[in-house]
Formats: sequence, structure tokens, C-alpha cells
Amino acid sequence: MKSVTLISGGIDSFVAAAVEKAQGSDIYGLSVNYGQVHGKELVCAKKIGQFLGMKEHRFIDIDLSWLPSSLIDENYRAKKISKIPATYVPARNIILLSLALAYAESIDADAIVIGVHSIDYSGYPDCRPEFIAAFQNVADTGVKKSVEGGKITIKTPLILMKKSEIVKLGNKLGLDFSITWSCYRGAEKACGICDSCKIRRAAFTDAGLKDPIQYER
Repeated sequence: MKSVTLISGGIDSFVAAAVEKAQGSDIYGLSVNYGQVHGKELVCAKKIGQFLGMKEHRFIDIDLSWLPSSLIDENYRAKKISKIPATYVPARNIILLSLALAYAESIDADAIVIGVHSIDYSGYPDCRPEFIAAFQNVADTGVKKSVEGGKITIKTPLILMKKSEIVKLGNKLGLDFSITWSCYRGAEKACGICDSCKIRRAAFTDAGLKDPIQYER
């Protein structure tokens, strides 16, 4: 079985890919440089691909620098108060899953794996189960393989898990979390105060495990 896995360099995509590999799939990684303010997560993505022994790991560039997001423009601030933070990149998972779908069809893969989860997360609309169900319908109706009787399944093994449960699962699978990056900034050490760092640190604490990366504060 072939599976395309989206690899960001963070904990979630690492664990999701490892779960798929443990189930016997050949892993084909896809990492995307879309104009992030720092490239450290892509460095970590490469390390994750090597750790998992992927059959292939593609890195592609697309220009989303024109979109309003603090992940792309450090000076961006949302113009109105919203439950969805300024780190939201408009339609990012739609774009990434579309690229993964094209890749999956080109290699006759059976599945796409994405590490989204909808419990301890930042509130992004493209991480929810209803979004994944809608994109599955896209995959079932919009590509040659599907209309000719095949299927590409969108797999989200972590979607209903707490972040601490994800950390515990990765630890059980023997993953090296020191090669992952969660911080929204690209310094030598993680900042420790952005939303992503706070969620990560709380997850390790709740899991009763030591986070192997260093923090500035």
C-alpha cells in the first residue's frame, strides 16, 4: 500500500506518518515551502523523512506570500477580533491536500495522510472532521482514479486525539521528538510563548514526558 503523507516538521505530521508506516504502508512524503517566515520546519521535515525511511520525500515551492497570515508576514495583525488566530493561512490545508491528491494519483497511491486534529489546536477551520469529509468527496469525484473505480482515502489518524495523547502515541512508537519544530518563530531555540509552543509544552507536561527541545523562556 502506498500513502502520501504531508510532513510539516512538527509533531502531528510526524506521528501521523509513523502510524501509517506501522500499519505497513510505504510512505511518500510531501513538504511544501509556501513562504513561511522561517525555514526551520522544513529542515525538520527533512530529518523526519530520513528518520521514517520514506520511499520518496518531495519538497515543492509555492508562493503564498500575498496571503494575510502572521506565519507568512511577521508584521501581520488581524484587522478584527476573531476566534481564529492571525496564524491562520487562508485555505492552506485545501491547497496542501490538493497538491497531495495530485501526487497520490500520479504514483497510484491508496491514501493521503494528514496530521490534523480538532481538540487541542488553534481553531483553524481546515482541521475539523467536517472539512476532511468534504475533501474526501472532492477526492472521490474530482480525479481520474476515482471516476475509473479506484479510491484515494484521506486519513486523519489523530483528528479526535488530545495533543498529550498524540505525544504519548509518538513516544510509544519510538519517535525522536528532538527533530521536530512547533514554534512560530525560527530562532535557534523555540520561543516558549507563542500559541504553538504553549500547546506543545502543555502536551508534554500532561503526557508526563520531557520535551527534548530547548526554549528561550
